[in-house]
Amino acid sequence: MSEIKIRPAIISELPTLQEFEQGIIATERPFNECLKPEGIHYYDIGALIESDNSIVMVAEDEGKIVGSGYARIRDSKPHLIHDEHVYFGFMYVIESHRGQGVNQLIMQALIQWGKNLGFEDFYLEAYAENIPALTAYEKMGFKPSLIEMKLS
Repeated sequence: MSEIKIRPAIISELPTLQEFEQGIIATERPFNECLKPEGIHYYDIGALIESDNSIVMVAEDEGKIVGSGYARIRDSKPHLIHDEHVYFGFMYVIESHRGQGVNQLIMQALIQWGKNLGFEDFYLEAYAENIPALTAYEKMGFKPSLIEMKLS
C-alpha cells in the first residue's frame, strides 16, 4: 500500500460511491433481518457531496478510491446542551485495505472538518453485533451512549 490520500469526494465519483453503499448494506444485512431484500439505499450521496452542511471524504490509493465516509451537521435533540452536532455515516473501506488504518484516516479528516466549523460533539451509529465496526470506532475514542432495542 502506498501513501493514502484523504480528500473530498466529487460528484463524478458517484458510481463508485454507490457501489460502496451496497457493500455497506451487504455487510449490515446479517445484523438486521428487517432490511428489504433488494433495491435499497441508505444515503443520497450526491446530495451529501453537494451540500454546504456535509462533506463526503474518500481515501485514495494510487488513484483508486479505497474508502469513504461522510460528516453532516444535524440538529440535536432539544434536551441536549448543544443545538447541533456532527453525524458520521457511510464508513466503508474495500476489503484489500481493511485493517490498515484507512478508516481512522477518514474519520480524522471528518472530525477535523467538524472542528474547523466549531463543533465538539460527534455521533455515529453501528449495529450492536458489528464488532469490527464498534472496535474501529472505539479506537477513535467513541463510546456507546444509547442502545436502541427492538422487538419484532
